[in-house]
Amino acid sequence: MKSLVIAEKPSVAREIARVLNCNNKNHGYIEGSKYVVTWALGHLVTLAEPEDYDQKLKQWRMEDLPMLPDKMKLKVIRQTSKQYQVVKKLLHRSDIDELIIATDAGREGELVARWIIVQAKCHKPFKRLWISSQTDSAIQEGFKNLKPGSNYNKLYDAAVCRAEADWVVGLNVTRALSCKHNAQLNAGRVQTPTLAMVVQREREIQEFKPQPYWTVRADFGDYYGDWRDSQGQSRIFDQEKARQIADRVQGQQARIEDIRTERKNEAPPLLYDLTELQRDANRRLNFSAQKTLSVLQRLYEQHKLVTYPRTDSRYLSSDIVPTLKGRLQGIATGPYQAMIEPIVSKPLNPGSRFVDNKKVSDHHAIIPTGEKLKLSELSLEEKGLFDLISRRFIAMFYPPYSYEKTTISTLVNSERFYSRGRVVKAKGWKAVTQLWEEKDTRSKEILPEQSLKLQERGSIKGVKSCNINRAMTSPPPRYTEASILTAMENPGKFIQDKKLRESISGSGLGTPATRAEIIEKLISSFYMERKGKQLVPTSKARQLIELAPESLTSPVLTAQWEEQLNLIARGNSSRKQFMESIKSSARQMIKDIKEDQSEYKPDNVSRKKCPACGKNMLLVQGKKGKMLVCQDRSCGHRQPEKAQEGDIFKKNRQQDRVNQRLLKKYSDDGEFGSNLGEILKAALEEKSRKTQNEKQQ
Repeated sequence: MKSLVIAEKPSVAREIARVLNCNNKNHGYIEGSKYVVTWALGHLVTLAEPEDYDQKLKQWRMEDLPMLPDKMKLKVIRQTSKQYQVVKKLLHRSDIDELIIATDAGREGELVARWIIVQAKCHKPFKRLWISSQTDSAIQEGFKNLKPGSNYNKLYDAAVCRAEADWVVGLNVTRALSCKHNAQLNAGRVQTPTLAMVVQREREIQEFKPQPYWTVRADFGDYYGDWRDSQGQSRIFDQEKARQIADRVQGQQARIEDIRTERKNEAPPLLYDLTELQRDANRRLNFSAQKTLSVLQRLYEQHKLVTYPRTDSRYLSSDIVPTLKGRLQGIATGPYQAMIEPIVSKPLNPGSRFVDNKKVSDHHAIIPTGEKLKLSELSLEEKGLFDLISRRFIAMFYPPYSYEKTTISTLVNSERFYSRGRVVKAKGWKAVTQLWEEKDTRSKEILPEQSLKLQERGSIKGVKSCNINRAMTSPPPRYTEASILTAMENPGKFIQDKKLRESISGSGLGTPATRAEIIEKLISSFYMERKGKQLVPTSKARQLIELAPESLTSPVLTAQWEEQLNLIARGNSSRKQFMESIKSSARQMIKDIKEDQSEYKPDNVSRKKCPACGKNMLLVQGKKGKMLVCQDRSCGHRQPEKAQEGDIFKKNRQQDRVNQRLLKKYSDDGEFGSNLGEILKAALEEKSRKTQNEKQQ
């Protein structure tokens, strides 16, 4: 008898098959003497569409909402149905008596395999492969220590709840908004509150009124100082007051009132989880969150150089500590060799700052696997991202960055001026990695650092000059992908109620694995545009946030849902109870939309007519430039703004062929007789139905 191994992707399946000595390649699977290895193609099975419950739901109508099936159905995804049939046949093969789930070790990976098994009505016993890297040794060790499949039932429950909640809320609210306003208005439990944060920030920027302010700086010869009041504020919003301070100080004698010197130590930064890596890659490499995940996935699957990417932990478990030396030696080449040689000769003990079993749930932080590094085999993008991971990993073994911070208070005619300096005593971990530190452009209160010579308390100084500098207050910065990821991870700061804020501590909007996808979806749906690193909301986004139910635009509800999913995964909450609350929320949201009297008015209507339905098209910014999109949601036609004449001619010819086929069909049936207008109307209606079906799929 044999075991059937179900991997998530063909590339991973091939590696597992090689390690398990499965060499007989077949269509959709690889077979060996003990194992048969097959794969999904992402998801092979998904939740059924509304029309699968009732054909009348194929048409989007407000009177059919809310859609709340008593029991959610599954269906095979049409595009990958051939591979599903292969897997189904293997599941029921008589010589296979055991299943091994080898999909990604996480909530979504569990869902991929379980839904296939459920849809195929297979009841054979199964085990779970749970590994954090794709190296040969990790796969071999994982198969020696397979876990009982039942250990992950609660994780599967959480995954199902997440999918069903998205269906119930997303489909109902999207249909309600779209039907009400005859526009394609998408909403979801994570994307809408995320978009609301971007819209709110843009509103703050637009409403911001810059104010002039002045600062006063005195030059004491061998150092300078900045004026501050008794509250430590340096901004003066009265020009006359600033001039009076400068006049009192100019040409006067100054006395060093106080000198404070502190020894400061900065410990190495924590290791990367996915979100922190996406933030840092956006700052340093200008990668989008989705690009970071894509490159990271290649480093994990193809090159096997890093551990499991979709982790939410920045810590290591104690069982990893004995492997650290081997991981360092694996990357001790090129620019890393000189950094690693001094530390591998000593015992490696990262300490409790980095090793904490309680802070590792499914997977530890992202670190090198120990595979031999061959830099020549990596692309420029892969090298850049691996460099971030490697340097952060190596820095863990280095001593703190140490410096002396000196602050001088100088008194001049009852006015105080402050100076700050820093002397580096030991570079420590900063010799390994110089992380980009984002400067907060809003904070003007930080004293600039200077190289202060040795001074003594009580020394008398002359004021060489005193200058007044004018500046303007700045609006809050627009979100970048780095800062929106932080906001999604920690939405509590957007909640006024202290108890509510504390209740969602540790949870966030979405998961590390889904946040990049949410950002890309908001951009592809024309709710946000990238302008350099900045994310700018469109008019469509601003109106959607006004039209969507208030509960859906707030991070409170969605963060609570994510927290509940985590409780379900740990066995501390009920799947049934969670879904009842979701359905109750959906009912209220649909009620609110139906009763709302607001209107949606697109302000980007162009003069160009849609070639499919004749309505004026909307001009939007797509990923590859400006596009024209039909404003009628039932049509769905889109094209580049400057489409080539040949492209339009080709599209028109295709439409002509459709019309000719329909003309023949309906003429033969005698349904419309020879009335050409009715026939062409039918042609357009059929095209609209096809377009709508494709969208829903």
